[in-house]
Amino acid sequence: MKPDVLVFQPQIARQKPETIIHQDHQCPFCDVANLEKIIRQEDDRIWLVNKYRTLAKTWQTVIIESAIHDGDISTYKREQNRAILKFALAAWQQTQASGKYRSTALYKNYGPLSGGSLSHPHLQIVGFEEVDIYAQIKPENLQGITVVANQAVSLNISTLPIMGFVEFNLCLHDSAQLDEFADCLQVVVQYLLRDYFNGRCNSYNLFFYPGPQQQIIAKIVPRFVVSPYFVGYKVSQVNDMQRLIEIRQELATKIQRELPQAKLEKQRN
Repeated sequence: MKPDVLVFQPQIARQKPETIIHQDHQCPFCDVANLEKIIRQEDDRIWLVNKYRTLAKTWQTVIIESAIHDGDISTYKREQNRAILKFALAAWQQTQASGKYRSTALYKNYGPLSGGSLSHPHLQIVGFEEVDIYAQIKPENLQGITVVANQAVSLNISTLPIMGFVEFNLCLHDSAQLDEFADCLQVVVQYLLRDYFNGRCNSYNLFFYPGPQQQIIAKIVPRFVVSPYFVGYKVSQVNDMQRLIEIRQELATKIQRELPQAKLEKQRN
């Protein structure tokens, strides 16, 4: 069987605007009056068809998170972050439910090392006509040592990361507790950008996966230059257990301090 491969169309990519490196360039997401093919709008959250669809045999869309050009999960007020996540997950689930695509993805690029081209905060939803985007993902990639957990959500650090070195998996067990999921996600992103690696991390990726029994799993990946072992051999690296436990303690303490009402308990072993 032919492996799943995404076909990139550079002739379209060359037309795309870019504001991450050239920050003085005009941002198309700030020019709301001239946006086209809007699917849904709620306050300043906008879901629209991507004008520059660079992948063949896909339906590419964008969710503009906010009118604030330099906004991010890490800086939004808590209620705003919750509203953005609810809006994005509803759009993703609507795309899944349409039955038009073999698989659908919801993800976010943030920062110069994330693979994105526009700095204005946004997520992307892609419907793949032929590719199963989750084909290479193993259940073990979304598991690891538990940081904190309760009946609504749980957070772990991957012991079998997809790319490495550190990947955080946040699982929503109870769909009625989406606010708690959003709050925990926000604290993890804040930890990555402000505390992890002494504050030298300026980029991350966020990926969402459908889990068993209608669970939703978010993987948060701090981004640096990719390891040559992964580029050349598809071999990921993971920190030793001593460092993983240190990170677990740092993050668990931060979550318990920022979200005391959630009653997320530390892993004790």
